[in-house]
Amino acid sequence: RGLVGVKGVFNSFTRGTGFMHRAFQAYAKYRGPLGTVRKGVLVSVGRGFITSHALMSLEARGTLFVSPGMETYEGMIVGEHSRDSDLEINPVRTKELTNIRAPGKDENIRLSPPRLMTLEEAIGYVAVDELIEVTPKVIRLRKKYLDANKRKMMKNKIMQ
Repeated sequence: RGLVGVKGVFNSFTRGTGFMHRAFQAYAKYRGPLGTVRKGVLVSVGRGFITSHALMSLEARGTLFVSPGMETYEGMIVGEHSRDSDLEINPVRTKELTNIRAPGKDENIRLSPPRLMTLEEAIGYVAVDELIEVTPKVIRLRKKYLDANKRKMMKNKIMQ
């Protein structure tokens, strides 16, 4: 039960050179919830197409699951935060256009490739307040409540 999602982590840790064997031994009683070592997530607050200009500044905040040109909506998880808390971000922010030209302002933006998840990795990754969207072309993660105010209200209700 605790090995869901471990295969992908093991392969990336050993760079594909490791060997892992598992065999079913027996059914056992439920022993409570598994511990988590997961960080927080980067949650989109914008709706539209993701821009490379916005991702350039967000890359320092954590690992991204999306690339420029993908469509996003409010409540969609676009990355893993480097800290334990969830962070609301705007990945659809565009660059301000001006009539003034300056040398070196329009440099080519180089982004690290996004972390794409398989269905098994996504199942092992999601938290209680998150859902997985599976379409023929892509696997997306999202919050259970898309509206930021609703998420905060439900989080406060659980804590009370």
